[in-house]
Amino acid sequence: MVERWSPESWRQRPAKQMPVYADLPHLTAVEETLTRFPPLVFAGEARSLKANLGKVAEGEAFLLQGGDCAESFAEFHPDKIRDTFRVLLQMAVVLTFGGGLPVVKLGRMAGQFAKPRSSDMETVDGVELPSYRGDIINGFDFLAEDRAPNPDRMVQAYNQSAATLNLLRAFAQGGYADLHKVHQWNLGFVAKTPQAERYHGLANRIDEAVQFMAACGVNAETTPQIRETEFYTSHEALLLPYEQALTRQDSTTGDMYGVSAHLLWIGDRTRQLDGAHVEFLRGVKNPIGLKCGPSLEAEDLIRLIDTLNPDNEPGRLTLIARMGADKVEKHLPALVRTVEQEGRTVVWACDPMHGNTIKSASGYKTRPFERILDEVSRFFDVHRAEGSHPGGVHFEMTGEEVTECTGGAQAITDDGLSLRYHTACDPRLNASQALELAFLVAERLKEDRDRANGHRRAAAAAE
Repeated sequence: MVERWSPESWRQRPAKQMPVYADLPHLTAVEETLTRFPPLVFAGEARSLKANLGKVAEGEAFLLQGGDCAESFAEFHPDKIRDTFRVLLQMAVVLTFGGGLPVVKLGRMAGQFAKPRSSDMETVDGVELPSYRGDIINGFDFLAEDRAPNPDRMVQAYNQSAATLNLLRAFAQGGYADLHKVHQWNLGFVAKTPQAERYHGLANRIDEAVQFMAACGVNAETTPQIRETEFYTSHEALLLPYEQALTRQDSTTGDMYGVSAHLLWIGDRTRQLDGAHVEFLRGVKNPIGLKCGPSLEAEDLIRLIDTLNPDNEPGRLTLIARMGADKVEKHLPALVRTVEQEGRTVVWACDPMHGNTIKSASGYKTRPFERILDEVSRFFDVHRAEGSHPGGVHFEMTGEEVTECTGGAQAITDDGLSLRYHTACDPRLNASQALELAFLVAERLKEDRDRANGHRRAAAAAE
């Protein structure tokens, strides 16, 4: 019998990757404060995302999920939000037009503050302090006062998320996403890169299509979809006191929703079947994600799927594979095959970032672009072989001109990493690399679509 769920039932389970707060009454007071704050997102929006992800699961749409590895208090600025949103729009246009599928846009934004760590403690010059776990928990500077977990940071994270969401909604619904402005989305430094000509060529083709539609009476005034877009937010539900405090009962359905983001995911380090994170997320009705690393066995995945999506609801569960380019073909096929054989309805997405992190010769943590691309390509290969749908991609990226991942058309070298290495946690694709990857994924989507159409024509001719 399944145990009764409540927003606090996770507290009876073992909880990994959680900070230790020294002042528990202070923590409780902050949680109570957050319970009185308005929701950041609404249940109806989460249901809309779930419906769109249901289309992804059926092969009728494609998921683009991207954003910062960990949002920062110190670097919070509207231009940074705008630039990341703009690159995601660029990527979505490329994927939609090149891949021939509607794209569900899901940002790692407005809440992605907490990060799992490989060790609870960090030692520098003989001094041991708690590891940095993201701005919602503690500070990055290696000082005792900064590294001590502070509950007040949850309130600051909420306020920054609210401001970010306000701007994202304005961009998405206020005309910034108008297809007529496709050329304006191009960041200045992208125009200097090799893929700029390809983007402008695509933009010109879109302009021609938009002009044709306008001539037919389909324009921004008659068809709001031309000037607006749906944009959703997501983050890893790592800090459970924050997530519980932002759980609300929907007045129309009576269901419980996490209102800190539209989609919440469970990380590869916290996916224990009897753990606190699985327990919490099994009870909220949001669409949820589950990171699937190379240590996950097929039978354990089925148990997790049945716990998190017992009704096999389309769009409820997104499985985010993060294997590493050299491990995809060894570990992913068995997972995909078992899910298909057992008749479970899921979205399969590829996170090619986390399994391809290395330490460069210059000492920087980095991710080679060719390994990122290789994992995406192998992800598509596995799904083609298994007859399943490669539903989406999940990137850590930014609209800034950073130098954190080597390679790509810009040919960022090991020596070049130090030029603009700004991340506090993991290396991110810059705007140029992200756009380049979108072109390559779009080409792969087009290849698979053309192949499927060819098979259908051949089957029809045989009849």
